[in-house]
Amino acid sequence: MSTSRTIRLSPDDNVAIAIDLVNQGSDAAGLTARERILRGHKMAVEPIREGEPIRKFGQIIGFAKIHIAPGEWVHEHNVGLHDFERDYAFCAEAGDDSLLPPELQATFQGYRRASGRTGTRNYIGILTSVNCSASVARFAAAEVERSGILRDYPGIDGIVAIVHGTGCGHAAYGEGFEILRRTQWGYASHPNFAGVIMVGLGCEVFQIGRMKQEYGLSETDTFRTLTIQETGGTRKTVQAIVDAVKSMLPVVAKAQRETRPASELVLALQCGGSDGYSALTANPALGVASDLLVRHGGTSILSETPEIYGAEHLLTRRAATREVGEKLVARIKWWEAYTERNGGEMNNNPSPGNKAGGLTTILEKSLGAAAKGGRSTLRAVYEYAELVNDRGFVYMDTPGYDPVAATGQVAGGANLIAFTTGRGSAFGCKPAPSLKLATNSDIYRRMIDDMDINCGDILDGVSLEEKGQEIFETLLKVASGEPTKSEELGYGDLEFVPWQVGAVM
Repeated sequence: MSTSRTIRLSPDDNVAIAIDLVNQGSDAAGLTARERILRGHKMAVEPIREGEPIRKFGQIIGFAKIHIAPGEWVHEHNVGLHDFERDYAFCAEAGDDSLLPPELQATFQGYRRASGRTGTRNYIGILTSVNCSASVARFAAAEVERSGILRDYPGIDGIVAIVHGTGCGHAAYGEGFEILRRTQWGYASHPNFAGVIMVGLGCEVFQIGRMKQEYGLSETDTFRTLTIQETGGTRKTVQAIVDAVKSMLPVVAKAQRETRPASELVLALQCGGSDGYSALTANPALGVASDLLVRHGGTSILSETPEIYGAEHLLTRRAATREVGEKLVARIKWWEAYTERNGGEMNNNPSPGNKAGGLTTILEKSLGAAAKGGRSTLRAVYEYAELVNDRGFVYMDTPGYDPVAATGQVAGGANLIAFTTGRGSAFGCKPAPSLKLATNSDIYRRMIDDMDINCGDILDGVSLEEKGQEIFETLLKVASGEPTKSEELGYGDLEFVPWQVGAVM
């Protein structure tokens, strides 16, 4: 009888996770498997009566819909979900997160900006206030690329057209407008952009002039604005943007990388295409790297509120103050009301791909996703696209949809992204470089052109601490200019997706 590898994450768990394929009748976890268990999926290791909780990570991930015998597959067909009481225990596990001595803190080679913030890339951005100016922005970026002039400025990483599908057809006030305004300003002032041109149509709801007035902005040699209607149409606007870019190139090219402390790094923690291995390998390893960054004085941002739903009690325990913890709970309550009024529910997540990879309920997915945040104290909770000005481990309220979540984090100041994936995600996010972490060796090999680090070797004996150190050191290299796989492939021009909340009219 063959033996298949499994792992039981906590002595309190009544399921084990299949590391290898478990065939019916084979030995696994000291039991005989009653049915075939796919890799990353769960097998009962003790009797679970109908209505009793299913436990993984020592936490409840669902409830048995029927009696489940040892050796049986545990998944959607026999696991249900209903609400239950959680103990938020505010601040009970908050630590001091003591920093390393200054002489031991890491450094990287970055671009120090006039704002005092540090960039990891040196782009010129063509931002759009509305979808109506999206094509013009792309036409202009393509014209600059075709001209070949960028070859004369090797220190400039490129021209990026940041386009989106909104900016009009919504109210000029309220929550949805505020989100768009924060997002646009966050990108316009991002330290990875050395120069920005913002282009609109002219009659849209999101007026560039209003944003300039509210943020006290004025035109400079590295910040220009224009509209298609005032400039005289498409061709004239394209030429005006190209001329503005050309005038910026010598100024932007003067920026030079210099030694900067790791405390200037702001890391967005992301996961997409998660599977049953995510919580075993890449997510906790990224959590180790996040804790390392915090110890070096930097900042890491956890987000995707629908994907920490059910695990928020683990974060409130680490809150620096009760106020921080209660702000997180308030965002959870907002999401419950938001999904209800839109005819959904929080357990609409996980996705079909997540479930095929072994994740059964949102609670199970959330417990694994939260592992990206390591063990550091939760210092602050931000709303979508708010500028992150606290250092340490923080939270930002975003949807779980990766492009929308990452857009908010970058608008908040993230100059690096670490993205874990088990099913395989194709993603980039200019202007912030995105590092891909594969949860298993199979997807790493299969998508080698997209994956930067293989975390699957944790299942073969590499420790989480070793892998976390590898991730941290790679992040420093990427921050210093080493390209990620997604950058080499050219990803990032189409992944700007601001969160659209409210009625489209």
